Amino acid sequence: MRTGEALPAVEEVLTVLATGLWHWDTETGLVTVDAEAARLLGLPAERRTLSQAQVRSRLHPVDWNEITSVIQLAVAEGTLGEVRVRIMDDRGRVVRVGRSRFHAAFDQDKHTFEVTGSLQEVTEPAPGTSSERIAVTGDWRRSREAFLLDAGRALAEARSTSEVLRVAAGLAMPGFSPDGLAVFGVTGDRLTVIGYHGYEPGDEDPFKGLTLESDYPASEVIRAGRAVYLSSPEQYKERYPATWPMAARFHRRSWAFLPLVVAGRTMGAWMAAFAYPVAFTPDERSVLTTVARMLAQALSRAEAAETARELTDGLQRSMLPRLGPEIPGMAVAARYVPTGGGLQVGGDWYDMIPLPGGPSSGGGRFALVIGDVQGHDVRAAGLMGQLRIALRAYASEGHRPDAVLSRASRFLHGMTFGTAEEDPAALRFATCLYVEVDPVTGVLEVARAGHPDPAIRMADGTVLNRSTAGGLPLGIDPDADYPTTTLTLEPGETMLICTDGLIETGGHDLGTGWRRIRTVLEGHDGDLESLADALVQAVHGPSSHHTPGPLADRREDDIAVLLLRRQGDGPSGTRAPGRPAVRRTMMSVAQAEPERVAVARQQLRELLHDWAVPDQVDSAVLLLSETLTNVLVHTDADALLRAEVRGGSGDRRLRIEVSDTSDDLPHMRRPGELASSGRGLILIELLAHAWGVDPLGEGKTIWFELYESGGGDGSGTAVAPGGSGRA
Repeated sequence: MRTGEALPAVEEVLTVLATGLWHWDTETGLVTVDAEAARLLGLPAERRTLSQAQVRSRLHPVDWNEITSVIQLAVAEGTLGEVRVRIMDDRGRVVRVGRSRFHAAFDQDKHTFEVTGSLQEVTEPAPGTSSERIAVTGDWRRSREAFLLDAGRALAEARSTSEVLRVAAGLAMPGFSPDGLAVFGVTGDRLTVIGYHGYEPGDEDPFKGLTLESDYPASEVIRAGRAVYLSSPEQYKERYPATWPMAARFHRRSWAFLPLVVAGRTMGAWMAAFAYPVAFTPDERSVLTTVARMLAQALSRAEAAETARELTDGLQRSMLPRLGPEIPGMAVAARYVPTGGGLQVGGDWYDMIPLPGGPSSGGGRFALVIGDVQGHDVRAAGLMGQLRIALRAYASEGHRPDAVLSRASRFLHGMTFGTAEEDPAALRFATCLYVEVDPVTGVLEVARAGHPDPAIRMADGTVLNRSTAGGLPLGIDPDADYPTTTLTLEPGETMLICTDGLIETGGHDLGTGWRRIRTVLEGHDGDLESLADALVQAVHGPSSHHTPGPLADRREDDIAVLLLRRQGDGPSGTRAPGRPAVRRTMMSVAQAEPERVAVARQQLRELLHDWAVPDQVDSAVLLLSETLTNVLVHTDADALLRAEVRGGSGDRRLRIEVSDTSDDLPHMRRPGELASSGRGLILIELLAHAWGVDPLGEGKTIWFELYESGGGDGSGTAVAPGGSGRA
């Protein structure tokens, strides 16, 4: 070549260097080779496109498995891959050893590889290569064993009939690979086509109406239970003249029809058709027979799995309701995820029930129910369906939430208690949370039977775990009581109720599980449907053994989730941008429930989780405890707590009000050094920025305020009862 002359084409240079090029697209399963690469593979020296199975049949099975591993490693490390492969002839003998260097690219969306590489023949092992890596003489039996191990693993992993057929189509048998496959089944006395590969849609139509008595190889195989091998078109035409015209149009040269036998029963037939003549030697027949046995087992497992999935889907469709009609001012989303084994059905359920005067009749009230019957078996699923119907019936009669759960507990106890003497395992209980919703006012009346408390996501993203009064799980005590707790859902707020599967999946306990859910709730800013998806995805991510802590992996529980949002005036039903952020919480503390003072303190700490001055948080908790305790100690009334935070971060105002029905107004005392009480108002005077006492028509309200921008000096500016001035 002289200076100034055009450079020769790349393929011409590579041909001179005895180097071939190839390209493999795993999405289509096609491998394109140039003339030199085709020659090195033992094919006519011309550019062609081959199937994955055709290329695989030309390589030693062990080397093929190594290629797929090296491709994944090269993509992970971002490097070029290199392998040494043994190229085999039609008899499984190694005819040459090649070296291939390649670049692999991975498509994240399609999960496929595109690989482009070169192929050269080598005569000596690379320096430093151990004797185990040196090419060996081709041996049919060793190749067959490697192929059968590979085929058995691939078929064992297939989960559906289509996957089994796809795996069977990709199997490259040592020395001979079919380019047409079909699986036949039996329905009554008719032959059915379960699936096929290497044919066009509609090619199977002439074979669908054949009877088992027809003059067709697959029919004979199913009748007799013996394989039929046809090495040439002449043999086919001679033995089956009636159906030969149906097969002739596909231009195959050899056929193998083998019975698919499971537990001594012939369930169908497998056809492998070849585009070239095959002698079907004893070794080849042995391979085909073994593959047919593995294929029959794989198809049997796939059929059982598909039947179970169909039954599961039917159970879920019949037991899980659709959400009711659209509620003005409210949005509802639900998810049910079976994570157990077997039929993947259990005792978790949810429901949305129109109440008398509710959505279906032009009113507004409805009920949300979520629950979990003990167990993850078919009996639990059956009890769940019956209990859901009973709850819907009691709610539709107009009973209050406490009465609905009381009647449901008596119903479940009657369903299981009578059989417990015969079978102690038949005694079951169920947890349940029943919420009656008034969408006009946002008032929620909650009754709880041993179920996790609801969580409220406020308009600014703050999440509170709302403590509610509760009773025993349903079915334990037929006379159990279920007190009702009243909450208010403000505009832009979202309530989450769920079964314990959402909390504990992945080995978490109630504490760590709620922290995980809180993170998702606080960080999400989309609509309700995307929030439901995010919650489910969060617990289906890495299990707890991927994170620090002594948490055991747990994935056996089902998940049910219900979300209720009271629509705001912003995007996705949240608070509109620019409007002042408001957080509110309210709860009652009865004289007989002094332990709820601790719950109130925890609620306030959660409300002030991002308050800029930690000392003020401690002061607010102390003052709240004092005001609530004063009501319980010095009056005979119950206390009603209302806490509200207004304003932007760094300049917020906390206002806490504690109301009771007693008309006795508090007054400042001067307790002695050893006195055990009388310091409540003194503490409020010292720590609050403003405080006061407001008489009501019946009773009074004592209130105090803290200002985030005011620091922690607690300069108390008191307002006198009923007006201004110092107290």
